Amino acid sequence: MKPDTILVLDFGGQYCHLIGRRVREHRVYSEITPYNITSNHIKALTKHINIKGIILSGGPSSIYEEDAPKCDPMIFDLNIPTLGLCYGHQLIASLYGGRVEAAKKREYGISYAMVDSPDDLLKGLTGIQKVWMSHGDTVFELPRPFQILAHTKNCPVAAFKHREKPIYGLQWHPEVIHTENGSLTLKNFLFRICHCVPNWVMEDFAAQAIKEVRQVVGSKKCVIGLSGGIDSSTATVLASKAIGRSLTAVFVDHGFMRKGEPEFIQSFFQRFDLSFIPIDARRRFLQRLKGVTDPEQKRKIIGEEFIRVFEEVAERVGAEYLMQGTIYPDIIESGFGQHSAKIKTHHNVAGIPARIKFRGIVEPLRNLYKDEVRRVAEKLNLSDLLVRRQPFPGPGLAVRIIGDITQEKIDVVREADAIVREEIEASGLGENLWQYFAVLIDSKTTGVKGDARAYGHTIVVRALESKEAMTASFAKIPYETLEKIATRITNEISEVTRVVYDITHKPPATIEWE
Repeated sequence: MKPDTILVLDFGGQYCHLIGRRVREHRVYSEITPYNITSNHIKALTKHINIKGIILSGGPSSIYEEDAPKCDPMIFDLNIPTLGLCYGHQLIASLYGGRVEAAKKREYGISYAMVDSPDDLLKGLTGIQKVWMSHGDTVFELPRPFQILAHTKNCPVAAFKHREKPIYGLQWHPEVIHTENGSLTLKNFLFRICHCVPNWVMEDFAAQAIKEVRQVVGSKKCVIGLSGGIDSSTATVLASKAIGRSLTAVFVDHGFMRKGEPEFIQSFFQRFDLSFIPIDARRRFLQRLKGVTDPEQKRKIIGEEFIRVFEEVAERVGAEYLMQGTIYPDIIESGFGQHSAKIKTHHNVAGIPARIKFRGIVEPLRNLYKDEVRRVAEKLNLSDLLVRRQPFPGPGLAVRIIGDITQEKIDVVREADAIVREEIEASGLGENLWQYFAVLIDSKTTGVKGDARAYGHTIVVRALESKEAMTASFAKIPYETLEKIATRITNEISEVTRVVYDITHKPPATIEWE
């Protein structure tokens, strides 16, 4: 039976695949397509999937830019329910002759929408709704066939519907968790408007991934970059099941690991039936990063150096393929499409040099989100020690040191990070948090230690709640726990004089500082 499907047209927005994820959470299949998919192509897709609705994603462009992405206007004649979000909302209004202009006051973050007419889309939403906005352009007027459903203080048309066709628009982002009734709004679109049946269940991804790895690699040898995080660990176990001893797992200690991590990773993975090679590259990476302060340059240098190490090992063992634990958020933030905005380079995506000595790069997890990777890991019977570990960036502590990197700074932030983790886990808070860590910023402050003036480093503590890392909220850590953390850091690390707590959501911030 063909699954009921929502097509999500990708206009380069950071939340595009979050929309797809939210749809799947309602057990409705979603498929991401390029924004310029034609109406004829959509008709052809109906041979394989039952297309019940279309969502136009947000995007970083303005509809008035010369090369702004536009969809095929013929899709609105297919009589398939369509919902435009943010940029998609503005695009629909513009294509139908509405007035879209740059807003006098842009809306980023939490806003409040007044519901004028709920209709089916906003069924169950009344009065004032807390919503998440992120836009510069605004729809100010609609053509006659349209009706306004909601407005905000600065946005006269925050939601609309076509009076004759199943076409809707929302200026806010219902897929973002900060929108109070976002899930209900999407549910209304899926079931009240598109009349979907919740008949999709995620396939046995592990079995499919193992099959695909075998097809790609065949009888050739492969090396995999194993960091010890949930992504690379899951990819390693998948690959091991697919090609067995043809796989060599390479753990590179670049010197930016958390306290005790290299020892843990080596002891854990040496128990598996695979070729495991640890590489001590601490001096090599530190030398390459000497004097480098720009975070993008750091990530690219680290990405290139990883590849060079993997190439050296591959030459020794005769491997032709490189495997990585890349997941979808890495690709999104690195700028994956023509109209996508790059947030930051990920060392294992855009940080890969143009010329490499491998036949190809295999990324079995590249279309999954972190929580989906954890579900796959559980099916593979990976230890809870790995499944429940908090995410850790590939460049490690190198991107948690703002400015230039020295061995002294690495030692300071490593100790501070260990204290943060110890205290949060001792308080029982760790199970409900996505990440919690320390950052060393590039400004020193004056303090008092032992009745004498001290001039030392500043440590930032960051703790977040999230489901998939595409959005996150800062955690409301009890003051008692924060006090313990700050006291221990300043007492036990003589070079630190001040500890502060980051209370910024993602967005507008990212999870990591660099």
